[in-house]
Amino acid sequence: MGGRPVTVRLARWSAEHPWRAIALWVVFVAVCFVGGNAAGLNEATAADQAIGESGRADVIVTEGRFTDPAVENVLITPRTGTLDRAAAQAAATDATERLRQVAGVASVGEPVPSRDGAALLVPITMAGDPETAADRVQPLRDATAAAQAAHPQLRVEQVGGPSINQALDDTLGRDFKRAELLSLPVTLAILIVAFGALIAAGVPVLLALSSVAAAMGLSTLASHLVPATDTTASVILLIGMAVGVDYSLFYVRREREERAKGRSGLDAVEIAAETSGHAVVVSGFAVIISMAGLLLADDVVFSSLAVGSILVVAVAVTGSLTVLPALLAKLGRWVDRPRVPLLWRLTAPRTGRHGQPARPRFWPAVLRPALRAPRATLIVSVGLLLALAAPALGMKLKFPGMEDLPRTTPAMQAYDRLTAAFPGTGTSHTVAVRAPADQADQVRAALTGLARNAAADPLFAPVEADGPKIEVSADRRVSVLEVATPYASRDDRAVRSLHELRTDLLPAALRGVPGVEYAVGGGVAASEDYARHIREKLPLVMAFVLALTFLVMTWTFRSVVVALTSILLNLLSAGAAYGLLVLVFQGGWAQDLLGFTSMGAIVSWLPLFLFVVLFGLSMDYHVFVVSRIREAVRAGRSNADAVAYGITSSAGVVTSAAIVMVGVFAIFASLSTIDMKQLGIGLAAAILLDATIIRAVVLPSVMTLLGGANWWAPRFLRGRGRPAATPPTTPPAEPTPELVGAH
Repeated sequence: MGGRPVTVRLARWSAEHPWRAIALWVVFVAVCFVGGNAAGLNEATAADQAIGESGRADVIVTEGRFTDPAVENVLITPRTGTLDRAAAQAAATDATERLRQVAGVASVGEPVPSRDGAALLVPITMAGDPETAADRVQPLRDATAAAQAAHPQLRVEQVGGPSINQALDDTLGRDFKRAELLSLPVTLAILIVAFGALIAAGVPVLLALSSVAAAMGLSTLASHLVPATDTTASVILLIGMAVGVDYSLFYVRREREERAKGRSGLDAVEIAAETSGHAVVVSGFAVIISMAGLLLADDVVFSSLAVGSILVVAVAVTGSLTVLPALLAKLGRWVDRPRVPLLWRLTAPRTGRHGQPARPRFWPAVLRPALRAPRATLIVSVGLLLALAAPALGMKLKFPGMEDLPRTTPAMQAYDRLTAAFPGTGTSHTVAVRAPADQADQVRAALTGLARNAAADPLFAPVEADGPKIEVSADRRVSVLEVATPYASRDDRAVRSLHELRTDLLPAALRGVPGVEYAVGGGVAASEDYARHIREKLPLVMAFVLALTFLVMTWTFRSVVVALTSILLNLLSAGAAYGLLVLVFQGGWAQDLLGFTSMGAIVSWLPLFLFVVLFGLSMDYHVFVVSRIREAVRAGRSNADAVAYGITSSAGVVTSAAIVMVGVFAIFASLSTIDMKQLGIGLAAAILLDATIIRAVVLPSVMTLLGGANWWAPRFLRGRGRPAATPPTTPPAEPTPELVGAH
C-alpha cells in the first residue's frame, strides 16, 4: 500500500470515507471564503502600479496632494446648421440655474464658447470624493435632461469623466451579467452532451465553482502580501472554471471507462486516480509554472493575476484528488443518472469483443493521414500554422483609448462632439515637475513658456484664451501642467507629440532650474511605456516558463524528446493564436461580425497574459494525451498503435473540455470593450487550434515519425517502467478502444 502513488492513496481514502472527504472539502471552502472576507482586500495603489516614466509622473502628482474635484460639462450645440448664440445663451443660463440647485454641485462656471463659435460649454465642479462621483452624477444628468426638454431646438447634453464612467459601468455591468448568466448554462449544456447524464455533467461544474469560491477567499488573504487589482477576481473565475471543469472531466470520463470494462467502483476510482489523477497533477504543475512566470513581469497587476491563478489551480487539483473520488464512490452508477435518452446512446461506453468498449470510427479516420504519411502531414500542418502565425511579427501594442469605448451611449457620442469643438478637452499629456519650494516661481515661468512653445507646434492643441492652467501643490514643491494634443490617444501624431515633449520641449524648458525632477504622463505616455515594458519582460517570462516546463515534462515522462516536442507544439499553438489576433483585430478582419472598430493594434497587456494562460492550458491537454500514449507503450503496444490508441482514447474528453473552454471564452468576445473581445477571441481560437490541429494532426505525425526515439532520455533519467526506446517484439495486447464519446 505504501508503494502506491499519492494520488491513488488519496483517492482510496476518499472513496472509503466519502462523507468525511466531502465534509472536509466543504469546511475547507467555507473557511477560505469566510476567512478571506473577514481579512478584507488590500488593493494596489497608484504607486504600486507605476510603470516607466508615466508611472513616475503619477507618483509625483500623488505627492502633490492636489484637491482634484470631479468635473462635468454641459455642452450646447445646434441640431442642424449654425449655432444660434442667443438661444444657446438662454439654454446655458437655464441649465446653470437648474444645476446650482442640485445637491452635490460645488460650483457652475461661466459659459465658454468654442473658438469657431459652433458650441457653448458650461463647466460644472462636483463636491465630494471624486472617486465616487460616477455614483452621484445622475441628479446632474437629470437637471441637464430637463434643460434639454425646455430647449428642444438645441442639443443640450452632459459630458465628463463621471458621466462617461457611469455609462461605461452600466454597459460593462450588463455585459458581465450576461456573460455570467450565459457561461454556466453553456458549460452545463456542453457537459450534458459530453456525458449524456445530468449528474455526471453537474459534478465538474460543482468542483469548479467550489474551487473558485475557495480561491477567491485565499486570494483576498494573499492580497496582504501581493496587492490585488480589480481584474483578479475575473481571472480567478475564468481560469478556475476552465481547469476545474477540465480536471474533473478527465477524471470522471476515465472512471466511467473503467466501470464500462467491468471494474468495481473502488477499482475504477483507483485506476482513474493513477492515470487521470496523475495527469491532473502534472498539468496542474504546468499551469502553475506558467502563471508563476507572470511574477517576473515586475508589474503588480500581473503579480496579482499570477497569485490568483496559482491559488485556483492548486485548489482545483486538490479537489480533483480528494473530494472528486469521494463523490464518484458515493454516487456509484448514479453518476450516470438521470440519462438524456438520445445523448446517452451517443456518449455512453459500448462494449465490443471480449467486453471491451467498441472502437469509434470518426477519430481513426482523422488520424489516418498522420499515421500513414506522417512526414507529409507534418509539413503541411506545420506550414499552415506558421503561415497563420506570420502576421504576429508585425504586432503593435497599445492601450485602448477613449476612442475605443463603445459609441452606443449618449455620453460617448457627446464626448466626440466635445473634443471636436474643444480640442484641449481630449487627449493630453501630464507634465509633472518636482523641485525645491523656492524654485516654484521659476518652474511656473518655465512651464508657461513650454505651453506657449507647444501651442505653436501643430502636434499640440492651442492654449486656451485664459492661458495655460498650472497647478501648484500647497507646499510649492510639485507643479503640474496639462499639454493637450488634438489627436486621438492611439494616433501616431499623438505619440510623436509625446516624444517631442519628452526629448526636446520639456528638458529645454527646465534646463536652468536647479534640483528639478520631471516626468511626462497621461494616457498616451502610459500606453507607450507599458508596451515597451511588455516587450522587455516577455522574453524573460517566456524563457522562465519554457525552461521550467521542460524540466517538469522531462521528469514526468522520463523523456527529453517528449518534453522538447511539448514545448515546440505549444509555442506553435501560441504563435498561431497571436497571428490570428493580429489578422482579426489589428488588420480589421471581422469588424462587422464581431461589432468592433479596429484600433490598429493589440491591447498592450494581452500578449504576455495570453502566452502564460495558453501555454498552461495547452499543456493541460498535452499531458493527458501523452499519458495515454505512454500507457499504451508500457502495455506492450507498438509505437504507431500506441499513438493511435492515445489520441483516440483521449479525443472525446479533450474535445469536450476544449468545447467547454471555447464556448465560455467566446462569450467574452461578445462584450462591448475591445480588450475583452481580443481576450475572448484569442483564448477561444488558441484552444480550438490546440485541441484539433495540434493534438489530432501535428502531435501524432511527430510521434509517429520519431518512433521509439520519443522516449529517449539520458541514463540518469531512465526509471523502472519507462517505455523502451525500441518497441517490444511480442504481439500487442488486444486494443482497448476509445470511449464512444469520441464519436
